Amino acid sequence: MNDLLIQPTAQTPLIHFCFGSGVMEIKGRSIPDQPDEFWLPVLNWFESYLLMPKRPTIIKIDLEYFNISSSKRILFLLYKLNELTESGMDVKVQWYYRQSDEDMFEVGQDYAYMVKVPFEFKEYLDNDMAIAI
Repeated sequence: MNDLLIQPTAQTPLIHFCFGSGVMEIKGRSIPDQPDEFWLPVLNWFESYLLMPKRPTIIKIDLEYFNISSSKRILFLLYKLNELTESGMDVKVQWYYRQSDEDMFEVGQDYAYMVKVPFEFKEYLDNDMAIAI
C-alpha cells in the first residue's frame, strides 16, 4: 500500500498518511470548493488502511480553520478509528491548536467526546509550527 501525500493549497490541507509508520497528518485549512472531490481519496485510502493497520496508529490534526463539510468528513474518519480501538489496536489522535485559538481547542474536545479514541491535546504558541513535516 502506498502512502498518501496531498500538497496543501489555500483551501485544502496537507494530507500525509504514511502506511509504513501508521502516522497520518492533516495540517492547514480545509475549505474546499468540492469537498467530496478532495476528501473521497483520503477516506478511501483510510478504508484500505483499516484492512492492515499499524501499531500504533496516530492521527495528527493541526487545522487553523475548517468548514462544516470538512468537519463531517473529519468526524467520519474519527468514527472509523473507533473500529481500530474496539479491536484492541493502539490508536490515538494528537490534536494541535494555537494557544490563542480557544475555539479550535473546544472543537477538538467535542470530537474527543464523540469518539472512543484517546486524544492528546498539544498547544503551541502562535508563532511556532506544531507539526514539522
